[in-house]
Amino acid sequence: MPQFSDDMFLGPAQTYMGTGIRNASSIFTGYISGTTLTVTAMLSGDPLLVGQYIDSATATTNGTYITAFSTGSGTTGTYTVNNSQTVSSTPGVTMYANGNALLGDPAPMDLGVGPLGRIYVWDTIPQAKVANNIALTQTPAGAGNLTLTAGASVTSITTNNGAVFQLDVPRAVVVTQVTAGVAATFTVSGYDYYGQAMSEAILSVSGSATNGKKAFYQISSIAVSGATTTALTVGTTDILGIPVRVTNVAYIASVKTNSTLASDTGTFAAAATATATTTTGDVRGTYVPGTASDGINRTVMGILLPAIAVGPNATRVGALGVTQA
Repeated sequence: MPQFSDDMFLGPAQTYMGTGIRNASSIFTGYISGTTLTVTAMLSGDPLLVGQYIDSATATTNGTYITAFSTGSGTTGTYTVNNSQTVSSTPGVTMYANGNALLGDPAPMDLGVGPLGRIYVWDTIPQAKVANNIALTQTPAGAGNLTLTAGASVTSITTNNGAVFQLDVPRAVVVTQVTAGVAATFTVSGYDYYGQAMSEAILSVSGSATNGKKAFYQISSIAVSGATTTALTVGTTDILGIPVRVTNVAYIASVKTNSTLASDTGTFAAAATATATTTTGDVRGTYVPGTASDGINRTVMGILLPAIAVGPNATRVGALGVTQA
């Protein structure tokens, strides 16, 4: 998953940032002017220190500070409170420490605020979509694989997975039945941007174009379920695959296209988070820019990544989505 050398992690270590939501305690046994005190610890496991604040609803010294050591140190010494009263190690009274006078007495918080996320900058310049750059016009006579081609912005390459047709950027495909005929299911097989095997079943509409929902980077085959009795093509769409999982549009901090300062008015589809099948959506989410792709227009999206996507507690699912089907 995406991780970086400067990932920030502010975990369970104590911080002093405002009102605490839980108390951490450090027991100290002592005595002060014959009055029993109960206060709250500054740091779990620490002894009383100079500068600590005494907070007690019953003690006459509530709201005072330990100002100096008289003798000893740690939990066995004698302390001076408000420059006059002393606290010794005589058993019988449980004492805790709370706050720090030198920091304006904020309350301690032992949960921290991390781990923190970051912004992922997705910067892409897709080529123009083409209706037949994956499969040229052909009329299937029955079930089987279509004949694929490397048209505009598609490259035929050989990888460890065999021969594939690689698109310029991860994007969904479109099946177009040129004229009215028999609808069929087209099963597209290939790989995503990270090399994970994936497939999608697209049910065509007779005499119309049908867009897929998943963003393919490489296509190995396209199988048709039966004869269509009419010509068809397969090509690319402007449905672009987002490179990291985005489960809600609120995680998109900014999106701009075509050198326009105003926010882009494109179409966002959130990542599918259920177990993937051949008919579910893209596992990371997709975006259709408001301006048609042409190999020149640049789309830049700022994506807010939560802690589950980056940092020490990140997971593969949090960063890249559920396992492809």
